[in-house]
Amino acid sequence: MARAKRHYIPGQVWHITHRCHKRAFLLKFAKDRSRWIEWLYRAKKRYRHLSVLDYMVTSNHIHLLLFDGGGDTAIPDSIKLVAGRTGQEYNLRKKRKGAFWQDRYHATAVEGNHHLRQCIAYIDMNMVRAGAVDHPEKWQWCGYNEIQNPRKRKRIIDFDRLMGLLGFDTYEQLKNAHFKCIDSAMKDENNSRKTKWSQSIAVGSEAYIKKIKEALGFRARGRKICQVGDSFELRETMTPYGSADSYEVDNTILWDQ
Repeated sequence: MARAKRHYIPGQVWHITHRCHKRAFLLKFAKDRSRWIEWLYRAKKRYRHLSVLDYMVTSNHIHLLLFDGGGDTAIPDSIKLVAGRTGQEYNLRKKRKGAFWQDRYHATAVEGNHHLRQCIAYIDMNMVRAGAVDHPEKWQWCGYNEIQNPRKRKRIIDFDRLMGLLGFDTYEQLKNAHFKCIDSAMKDENNSRKTKWSQSIAVGSEAYIKKIKEALGFRARGRKICQVGDSFELRETMTPYGSADSYEVDNTILWDQ
C-alpha cells in the first residue's frame, strides 16, 4: 500500500477522479453505470470509515466525493472493489480482455463549507457541461437526485456527515441550499471544466492549504501554493489535460495495489 499512502491525510474530504482505460467510453451503457453505483453501495457498507458525499458516473470516467474517517486503506480498498468488480462484470459480459480502468486515480483534498459546495456543484454539473443533459436531475447516475430525493433503499450518501461539513442543522437546509447552488451554476455562463478539482493535491483557504502542506511534510517538496479566484491550491507541474493517457504519477494513486 506504499503508493496509496503517498498523500494520505486522515479525516479529510477527498475528490476522486478515475477514468476508463485510454479514455474509452466503457461506461456508455446504463447497466454498467448502474452496476458501478451498486458496487459503491456495497463498498460503503463494507468499509465503515468511508462516507460518500457525492458521486457521478459518466460514460468514460467517474467522480467520487468521500470523507475519510481515519481508515488508512478505506479509500483504496473501496475503489479496488468498485472498479475491479465493475470491470470484471463488463469484460465477462462482453467476452473482453484487458484493462477497463486507467491504473491510477486522482485524489484532491477539499476543505469544507463553501469550497465543498463548489466541488459538489462541479461534480453534479458534469454531464450538463458535456452537453448530455440540460439539468443534473436528468442524469440518474449521480448524487444530485439522491440529495434532492433520498433513496428509501440502498442509500449511499452520508447526509449526517454532509450536513456537518456544510454547517447545516437539518436535511431541509441541506436540500434547499444544494438546489440553490445548482440553480446558480446553471445560470453561470463561465461553467467550464476547472482543473483545480482534477489536478490539485488540495483546494481550500490559504490556511487550509498551508495545513495540508505541513501535514505532508517532505512529500510536499516542490509543490506550490497558488491562488485561483477565491480558492488556494496545492499544485505541482502537470501534463496538459488530454495530452497523456493517465494522470501525473506524483499526484495519483494506484487503485489496484
